[in-house]
Amino acid sequence: MLDPKLVRNSIEEVAAKIKKRGVIVDVAKFKRLEEQRKTLQVEMQELQNARNVRSKALGVAKAAGKDIETEKAKLKELSDSLKATEEKFTKVQTELEDFLAYLPNITHESVPEGKGEEDNVTIRTWGTPRQFEFEPKDHVALGGRGLMDFETAAKLSGSRFVVLRGPLARLQRALIQFMLDLHTRQHGYQEIYTPYLVNAECLYGTGQFPKLRDDVFLVKGETDYYLIPTSEVPVTNTVRDTIIEASELPIKYVCYSSCFRSEAGSYGKDIRGMLRQHQFEKVELIQIVRPEQSYQALEELTKHAETVLQKLELPYRVVVLCTGDIGFYAAKTYDLEVWLPAQQRYREISSCSNTENFQARRLKARWRDENGKIDLVHTLNGSGIAVGRTLIAIMENYQDELGRIHIPKNLQPYMDGLKVIE
Repeated sequence: MLDPKLVRNSIEEVAAKIKKRGVIVDVAKFKRLEEQRKTLQVEMQELQNARNVRSKALGVAKAAGKDIETEKAKLKELSDSLKATEEKFTKVQTELEDFLAYLPNITHESVPEGKGEEDNVTIRTWGTPRQFEFEPKDHVALGGRGLMDFETAAKLSGSRFVVLRGPLARLQRALIQFMLDLHTRQHGYQEIYTPYLVNAECLYGTGQFPKLRDDVFLVKGETDYYLIPTSEVPVTNTVRDTIIEASELPIKYVCYSSCFRSEAGSYGKDIRGMLRQHQFEKVELIQIVRPEQSYQALEELTKHAETVLQKLELPYRVVVLCTGDIGFYAAKTYDLEVWLPAQQRYREISSCSNTENFQARRLKARWRDENGKIDLVHTLNGSGIAVGRTLIAIMENYQDELGRIHIPKNLQPYMDGLKVIE
């Protein structure tokens, strides 16, 4: 959430910055609500003061043995007026909070302006896409020999699910372990395991609610829970309502989890294969840092995600998302896009974002500096990386003319030395 003081004091400036995202802020509505809030606040204070004066007068009259019925009636009238004004104030305050909750983060000055994906800027590439001497198959065709089963998954759960079998299931497990080992042993992250079901407060804290509510699966019961769309949600919420000492920062977590998304609004998009599913695996990187270190941390976190692709020798590029394509709560985002031979294009495999203090304000996640001053932390997150899409990239980039899948060298120890999936 944006700083309410910033919005109140500079609504036109805030609206101009958010407009770069393609989002129009209703400035007139905000000003109207803010004016109502101020007016009602003054009225409440005046009524409270008047009630206090009348209450004292009632006490004096009662002590003097005077008739107090008139004073009691006037006091009740003031109390009723105060209650009605408080209800109006609460209603306006709730509308203002809802207004603020739907405002996206302000993008960093280094983010390029643009309307959509076509305006994202490539900042570097790594590796050279392989030139095949045959027509490369896509991952669906390569896995269509009983290793990747969409029909059985549809029988179990519906569309956009998959059953993996044998060496392909093992390859997915190997990827997860490889990524966790890399990030804990070489990059200094602490592994953490968190629940897959969270409450609404968690999703509000990290910015999925209320804006992105339609993309989350609800599990109804005596207590309503939500399936996590990414482990970023529970992991970042571990610092909710806390004050972190300076000596504890930065906090760096790596978490493997399944992720669940309804893919609302993506009807007909990437319906073939494993590219866009309701359930998928991901290794997530989270950093909680001092504000002045967050952009250095973003570069570091992005490089950590890149290392996975480099060690797997998968060609990729890094793009910085433009103002029209960046996520709701991010101030700046780098996407890593891996090369998929069957599509002859790069596809997103990781997003690495700095949310600055946008999430921290909702979470009340703070830190105490060496002088005792308390301020909001900055939070960062990034896929380190999406397991299913990495599996797809390996299958397509490491295939041979016979349809066999060769195992990247750095994964072979996790496959007991297996070099080829026949």
